[in-house]
Amino acid sequence: MACEIFDLCGGCSLRNMSEEEYRRKKHDNFKQIISQIGAKKLKINPPVFIADGSRRRATFAFKYSKKQLCFGFNAMSSHQIIDIKQCPLLTPSLNKIIPFLRELATAICQEPYNEKKGKKITAKYITQGDVFICEADNGTDVVLEYDAPLELNHRMIIFEAISSNDSIVRISHRRSAFANSETIIEKSRPYINIGNYAVYIPAGTFLQPSSEGQKALGNLVLNYLKNIQGNIADLFCGVGTFSYLLASMDKVKITAVDSSEQLLKGFLDSVNRNQITNIKIMNKNLFKYPLDETELKDFAAVLFDPPRAGAKAVCEKLAQAVQKPEVVVAVSCNPNTFVNDAKTLISGGYELKEITMVDQFIYSNHSELVAFFTKV
Repeated sequence: MACEIFDLCGGCSLRNMSEEEYRRKKHDNFKQIISQIGAKKLKINPPVFIADGSRRRATFAFKYSKKQLCFGFNAMSSHQIIDIKQCPLLTPSLNKIIPFLRELATAICQEPYNEKKGKKITAKYITQGDVFICEADNGTDVVLEYDAPLELNHRMIIFEAISSNDSIVRISHRRSAFANSETIIEKSRPYINIGNYAVYIPAGTFLQPSSEGQKALGNLVLNYLKNIQGNIADLFCGVGTFSYLLASMDKVKITAVDSSEQLLKGFLDSVNRNQITNIKIMNKNLFKYPLDETELKDFAAVLFDPPRAGAKAVCEKLAQAVQKPEVVVAVSCNPNTFVNDAKTLISGGYELKEITMVDQFIYSNHSELVAFFTKV
């Protein structure tokens, strides 16, 4: 799909290229970055390219001024909002609800709320905020984010709008990006299918950008760990994208580790509801407190999927350990930080055997990867 503003918003800045040229350039750049590791026996597998129009989550910004709503994405390296009507990266279902979300944001901004200071009550208006959307398997999950209380008049606007929209299954509100979300309406709990399990997702949770990308990453991880028997650590586990898949393997036990209390609570509820007996969940800040040698010696394999900053502390502990896990599988959304993590593992007695690029960030300079290490 063509886009008139690709060079402004920056989400897919390489969209001016032909598909063939783009894919060739993307993989060439990826190989150039990975070459910095200096792993001479490394096998670089053919890349996995995800189709355009498959992104299942997005965050829109909005601003209301002079009775006009601007609704879209922030311009590249800027707080300026680029107004959009649709986005070629998004799934058809998400594009379909953009006009509805624009109308809802306008209605919310036009309705005042009361601000009380002492005995004085002043009518205030919402002028800006964000809208997070995520396409689950049973409908779209929406989170409204703006720094104002959710009063009855706004609740009624939201309730009446969502009641007439069959594609949205839940809508929530939070006052800031790190605040807990309050559910306003939940017609049914949003879920995604991972393996053979229906996994309910918390409001505003992080998922892989596309379901196709999630499957591609999962297949690679399973392929590298298919012969493992014993304990596997799933570090930076998120909602359990890989834990659920690994739990279906014979003779394995999974220890899933992350630091989000809210996310892990939902994960635990889902594990209990699905009666999965071989997943153990641990709450731990892996940046500050990575698994130490006493913990690592109990694992046959370690899988990690960190944020863009990488897994420096985790890799340092793996490199320093005397009793090392036999296998390490790394998933990374930042090849540059992965280079540093890979060098650390190699210096500590691991060999980087294979690596595969997965292009989830379509028409951008960003790449994802899955890498396979074995103990020397």
